[in-house]
Amino acid sequence: MTTIEEIQQSIAPELQALNDLISRQLESSNSLMNAIVTNYLKTKGKQIRPIIVILSAKMFGAVSRQVIASAAAVELLHNSSLIHDDVIDESKMRRGTPTVNSSWDNHIAVLVGDFFVSVALQQAISTGDIRIVESISDLGKQLSLGELDQIYNARYHTLTEEAYFEIINRKTASLFVACARMGCFAAGVDDERIDTLSMFARLLGECFQIKDDIFDYVATGESIGKPVGNDLREGKITLPLLYALTNSTSPRRQDMVELSRKEQLNDTEIQQLIDFAVEEGGIGYAYAKMASLRDEAAGIIAQFPPSEITRGFMAIFDYIIDREN
Repeated sequence: MTTIEEIQQSIAPELQALNDLISRQLESSNSLMNAIVTNYLKTKGKQIRPIIVILSAKMFGAVSRQVIASAAAVELLHNSSLIHDDVIDESKMRRGTPTVNSSWDNHIAVLVGDFFVSVALQQAISTGDIRIVESISDLGKQLSLGELDQIYNARYHTLTEEAYFEIINRKTASLFVACARMGCFAAGVDDERIDTLSMFARLLGECFQIKDDIFDYVATGESIGKPVGNDLREGKITLPLLYALTNSTSPRRQDMVELSRKEQLNDTEIQQLIDFAVEEGGIGYAYAKMASLRDEAAGIIAQFPPSEITRGFMAIFDYIIDREN
């Protein structure tokens, strides 16, 4: 079975070109910005999103300068959203290192995030493809609306699985879809294959968010870099608890529904909701949903000729389901 590390190794020159480009484009005449950026770039994630851009392009053609610029655009926009999220959530750590807002302050962190957005747009423009520019512009809009949808639903207690999937499609899956589409555009693809690969990417993004939500109930704070129950503290009801609240036959169900609607939850109440989600099958349901998404995605990717790239895409799916942080 292909692993995420093997995928990274197979496109190591492309990833090196990507990271070199990002470093160069983030250089500025401001010494404070340069110091913050240099420190920030020391720690990288798995870079799944730019990998999807590169693999999408490689499936249909060569990895050109436009492909690398497109991958840089999505990686920069993604990181800008993480920097801004850390400000909103008052997070102190990410990927095992202090966040920009904790090392400096919220004002500086917001400006750094804005700087990343601007450089992302510059990279999209540098491709000379208006479809790529439109993709990155629309992506910024979808990410913002997804977060606002989640805040709205938390405030007005909209508890349906349909509403949950609408949120995660905007706040997470839209980014994966944009990666696939931008990779195709940069490779010169202009037919129904773009929509087919986009469907696969949407399922991949949904799965990614479901696994992220599971961590809020069963992981340790040290392994995921944020406190367990953090979503509940913010009033966010995600799939494991949503399933338990809407499907449980336990006599505690109504009490838990009322508890989930409280404006402020203390640590004891958060633990009660976590225990209820686990005991009433919410975690098992979330894993079953991910397995269903994977099966659907396997059928979609099977529409393309078998190759190292298609196997790589399914390996990313498996990595997302199995990941521990």
